[in-house]
Amino acid sequence: METGDTETVTIWGMLGSMLREQKIHILECSAENNVTVVSDFFLLGFQVSKNLRIFLFSLLFVVYWGTICGNLLIMTLVSTSKILHTPMYFFISQLSISDILLTSDIAPMTLHILLNNGAAITFIGCMTQFFFFGAAETFECFLLTVMSYDRYVAICDPLHYVSIMTSTFCVKLVILFWFLSFFTASIDIFTLSSLKFCGSNIIDHLFCDLVPLQEMSCSDPFPMKVQISLLSFPLLIIPSLIIVLSYVNIVRSILRISSNISRQKAFSTCSSHLTVVSIFYGTIFSVYILPTGGQTLNVNKITSLLYTVFTPLVNPIIYSFRNKDIKKVVQETIQKYF
Repeated sequence: METGDTETVTIWGMLGSMLREQKIHILECSAENNVTVVSDFFLLGFQVSKNLRIFLFSLLFVVYWGTICGNLLIMTLVSTSKILHTPMYFFISQLSISDILLTSDIAPMTLHILLNNGAAITFIGCMTQFFFFGAAETFECFLLTVMSYDRYVAICDPLHYVSIMTSTFCVKLVILFWFLSFFTASIDIFTLSSLKFCGSNIIDHLFCDLVPLQEMSCSDPFPMKVQISLLSFPLLIIPSLIIVLSYVNIVRSILRISSNISRQKAFSTCSSHLTVVSIFYGTIFSVYILPTGGQTLNVNKITSLLYTVFTPLVNPIIYSFRNKDIKKVVQETIQKYF
């Protein structure tokens, strides 16, 4: 009996050990699946009353179609009018392409979220949205930088402007900027898609942005922060420094002009671009650079809407109403067809 009891205890001990190992293995697999496999996210949007959501939906709908029509008008005028076949207007048309890409990437989903008080988005859809968002924002950083250089050459070195800002040079720059923008966005997507997401899949935002996705991840945030810091220098810090230095030299050159009329004309050629730069970098720095600890989530969402939806609408308005050449072409077109 003692031998039998000992054998029985041994068998039950072995079975218990095997069951515990199997249970641990199942729990590990389950935990691993919960961390690495995320089928979709849920974007909350604005958690406000229905009437306010309808108002925001109507406003955003008008802004979206106004942005599309305004930027398409700029692109059409620049491509069809010989007066606008200059480097500055070529860059403006490329800015319109970027604005259409950005607002078309963000606005339709935001409208859907407002209409349904939140909406689900697949993991692939979320990564795709962030890819085009990152590419459009990066391209605009590069483009605004070269536009400031264009104004610098036009005012500070006008005799060599034609030889420096050739059409071939401008086209090559734009192609390079688009390539670098999509390449950088691909790096971000590769890093984001390698993160592990666990717990809740609810994103308290209007679209798939870097900060809320990073906060949701249960992976070590250090590699992502290092990547953001490294990319911020060539994509944000260096372009902003180039813009500042360009305008410092532009202001110095303008102040040396003795004629008030010539000085005002020189300032007017830069005012539109400087306004666009101020709006774009002001909102970007307020969201990603400056500390946001004291801001509410709704304030962050509104600020995000400024540079993703409203800024693409403001750009063609600024360049249309504050540009004599574009207003002249519009008047000639209206007189020609109507």
